[in-house]
Amino acid sequence: MATPPSTTAAPAFGTVPAPTMVVAEAVGGSFGPPRTEPTQPLAIHPFAHVLHYGSACFEGLKAHRGTDDVVRLFRPDRHAARLRRTASLLHLPIPPLALLEDMLVAATVGNLEVVPPVPGALYLRPLLLGTDPNIGAAATPSADALLVVLSSPVGDYFAGGDRPLTLEVETEVPRTTPAFGEAKAGANYVLALGPTLQARAEHGADQVLFAPGGDVQETGAANFLLMDQDRIVTRQLDGSFLHGVTRDSVLTLARDLGLAVEERPVSVDEVLRWPGEAALAGTAAVLAGVGTLIHDGRRHTVGDGQVGPVTRRLRTALLQLQRGEVPDPYGWTRPVTGTDGPA
Repeated sequence: MATPPSTTAAPAFGTVPAPTMVVAEAVGGSFGPPRTEPTQPLAIHPFAHVLHYGSACFEGLKAHRGTDDVVRLFRPDRHAARLRRTASLLHLPIPPLALLEDMLVAATVGNLEVVPPVPGALYLRPLLLGTDPNIGAAATPSADALLVVLSSPVGDYFAGGDRPLTLEVETEVPRTTPAFGEAKAGANYVLALGPTLQARAEHGADQVLFAPGGDVQETGAANFLLMDQDRIVTRQLDGSFLHGVTRDSVLTLARDLGLAVEERPVSVDEVLRWPGEAALAGTAAVLAGVGTLIHDGRRHTVGDGQVGPVTRRLRTALLQLQRGEVPDPYGWTRPVTGTDGPA
C-alpha cells in the first residue's frame, strides 16, 4: 500500500538520531565484521589519533521511501568509493568496498521503521575515525580505526524548504587547503564555517560561494551549477573541491534530457553576468535554486530571483528516480527490505 505524502513538518536536518547504528573496527589496518547496535555515545580513548591530528572523514547519502512504500538507497556504491578515496588521502585504513556497502544496507534495514515518507528521507552518515592511542604520532598514520554508519530521519536541508537561496561570493579566502579539497573531511567544513557565519550575520546569506582569485569552486556544503534552457555550466573536476555524487547525477540527467553540459573554469564575472539560473547540488540540498548573489557588498539578482524552471525540472527528475516513481536506467537505486543481509 502506498504511503501518502507527509502533512507534518519533518525534523530539522540531522538532529534526530535513528534507533540503530552499524559499527566495524580496524586493528592494524584490517577491518573486522560489522555489528548493529543501539545508537549511543562512542567510547574513544583520549589519546586517540583523531582527537589530536584530525584523522577523520565521513560520507553522506540518503535512503528514500517511495510512494510505493519501498525504501531505496541512492548510489551507495559511489558514496562508498568516495569514502575510500578520502580515507586514502588522510592515510586512514581503507574499508573494503563490500564492507561499506553491507554496512549501509544494514543501517537502512535497522532503521526502516523511521524512514519518513516523501518529501523526507533517511540520511546516512558513514564516519571513519583514526583510533591509535598515541599522542606522539603526529607524523605517523593511525593503523587502527573505527567505522560507524549513523542515520537520521530528515527533511529539507535549508530552512524554509523550496525557496531561492542567497549566496555571498568570497574571492579571497579559500574553502579549504588545495591538497584536500576533494576530501570529505571535517576539517574542510570547519574552515568554511567562519566565512559562512560572517556572511549569515552581515547579509542573511544561506551559504558562501568560494571563488579564490575570482575562480569559482563550490559553497561550503554543495557544488555550484549555472544553467539555462539549453545547457549546464559547472567547474571541471579537480582536486580543489568535492566531487559530488548529486552533481554527477544531475549532469547525467541533464544530458539525457537534451541539455548540453560544459565542465570548465567558471569566473565570478561570468556568474554575475549569467542571464539564466544558478543552483546548488548536494546530497542534503538535492538541487536548490539560487536567487541572489552578494559580491563586494552589492546584491545581484539571479534570473528573476526565484527558483528557475530548469532547476525545478532537474530536481523533480532526480527525486522521481530516487523514490522509484520512474524507471532507473542507471542502476543507481538499491531497494532495501527487512530481509536484506550482508552481500
